[in-house]
Amino acid sequence: MAPYESDDSTPAGEAEDVRDGRRRAARYVVPVTVVGVAAATIGLVPAFAGSGDPDLPKISAQQLIEKIAKSDVQQMSGTVTISTDLGLPNLGGLENSLASGALSRGAQGKGDSAADPSSKLLELASGTHTVRVAADGQDKQKLSLIEKAAEYSVIRNGDQVWAYDSASNQAYHATGAGEHKSGEAAPKDVPATPRDFADQALKAADRTTSVTVDGTAQVAGRDAYKLLIRPKQSGTTVGAISIAVDAKTGLPLKFTLTPAKGGAAVLDVGFTEVSFAKPAASTFDFTPPKGTKVTQGDQLKAGRDARDKGRGARHKDAGGTPWGSAPKTIGEGWNAIYVFDTGGKAGVPSGSPSGKGAASGFLNSLGDHVTGKFGSGTVFSTRLVNALITDDGKVYAGAVTKDALVKAADAGK
Repeated sequence: MAPYESDDSTPAGEAEDVRDGRRRAARYVVPVTVVGVAAATIGLVPAFAGSGDPDLPKISAQQLIEKIAKSDVQQMSGTVTISTDLGLPNLGGLENSLASGALSRGAQGKGDSAADPSSKLLELASGTHTVRVAADGQDKQKLSLIEKAAEYSVIRNGDQVWAYDSASNQAYHATGAGEHKSGEAAPKDVPATPRDFADQALKAADRTTSVTVDGTAQVAGRDAYKLLIRPKQSGTTVGAISIAVDAKTGLPLKFTLTPAKGGAAVLDVGFTEVSFAKPAASTFDFTPPKGTKVTQGDQLKAGRDARDKGRGARHKDAGGTPWGSAPKTIGEGWNAIYVFDTGGKAGVPSGSPSGKGAASGFLNSLGDHVTGKFGSGTVFSTRLVNALITDDGKVYAGAVTKDALVKAADAGK
């Protein structure tokens, strides 16, 4: 990979150190990732902070990225607000609750626990939520999703991981968390803090990206620099990403993603309160309340393996490609489009208006019918991610416009 480009000339070896440092930077809750693109180079446009309130020393984009990479906060606690507005179709004013419920149920199967982190935390993908986080090093971490009349918590203490859902009075337990021996103890696809999102945004940034410093701000009572990430390409639905970085510790305090069409943020994740004092040891203690139904991680994993094996067999019998197979990628950077070929027999309803059945009719009412050299299909849109499902069973998806998806499908013919 090429070295970073910026207002400073950075040797390739030092750039590698920056990237290695970013990978080694401490996590604060459960280790998580977001769907991303492999890190390449970051095209840094020369810019300096210091022209806002608070008045902070000047810093370049390169220096601010290094500050994030070197951040090593081991002890902290705070409250994070997560707001997601994907612009899902209006379903009688219930789109947020329906979406979060569908996500949760979709991730669960027969025999799964309601306290399973892999499904419960998917609710963060819709609406506004309050999350409390705490950490004391890499082996003591806690995340609590605060609901109106209930609380859901994931607690890691040494090699023990507990997840507890007070609404259902169910718990999930796994051991060997440090080595992930139980497989599902720490969900890897559910981000929960500004740092989680910032790490992935920087990893996905490449030569198609502009990164600048955009002044200063105060977040949760802390002085911060604002790092601004913008696509250089046209055709993407992403407008800009703003990351507020604590001036003292280098910890990202706020992450905001706005769409290319403008309007409210698609994703806004930020601390409303934060402390870098050591949390009380009791924060990471957990004993299931009397009467709690406890599911062990090994039991849950065995059930999932059996279920997934059955699903794979059914897809194979149907002549299609099982979901989860590696997709083909068209384009690069922000214009990357992921292509899945289901063979037309993997349970994807036809995109054609002539498609019959309740499921097909419902989906067609939510999407836009399109035609091209590829034939015909339906585009399902949100404010960030769009997907084209063709009549022959191909799926094209990405943070790109509808026209970009149609063009990609045509190019595949």
